[in-house]
Amino acid sequence: MKQFPLLIFDWDGTLVDSIERIVTSLQHASKQAAGTDISEAQAKEVIGLGLMEAISKLHPELDAKLQITELSNIADAYRQHYLYDNTIPAPLFSGVDNLLDELCHDGYTLAISTGKSRIGLDQSIAEHKMADYFTTTRCAGENKSKPHPEMLQEILSELNFSAGEALMIGDSEHDLKMANNANMKSIGVTHGVHDAITLKKHNPLVCLKNITELSSFLNHNKL
Repeated sequence: MKQFPLLIFDWDGTLVDSIERIVTSLQHASKQAAGTDISEAQAKEVIGLGLMEAISKLHPELDAKLQITELSNIADAYRQHYLYDNTIPAPLFSGVDNLLDELCHDGYTLAISTGKSRIGLDQSIAEHKMADYFTTTRCAGENKSKPHPEMLQEILSELNFSAGEALMIGDSEHDLKMANNANMKSIGVTHGVHDAITLKKHNPLVCLKNITELSSFLNHNKL
């Protein structure tokens, strides 16, 4: 009997090498729609949040209630650039397809909890032919943004698992905070947004240098 039969993955920076594409699209949108230059570090810090939450954090000069039109314009510019205009590739991290094959073969149930929009996630899943791996998915926009635990709570409810039977796997502190808020254990991955020092502040079981180490970790620890 597995201790954690349900594995819930973040998408960007965890399974998909999309950080550069997200950063450049956030920079483009802020410059085009708000005339503001944002740094790579600023952009990376908000990856994992829902889009409106990310833009609000990047633009504290805009009131989230009084200037919703301005924020929405930046969001629209981001979507257009990321989904259609940005030529930077966002491939799967090397070995992800083999990892998911192995986890499914071993009997784990897999799910996704992401800050991406539904259209963005569906486009990426289709591009990489990943749909058959995941029993269910949750996106920002349909649910409250990370680190609120709503996405995880809905996945648990739909699939009839307890928080103690699930692991959240992600590359940002937003993922691990969300897991803590859901009373769920987590695993950090350090090839995305945040480094091990930052991730370890949120008490993951382990921080992996590469997502492909996950299966070995689970098997070695009989999880």
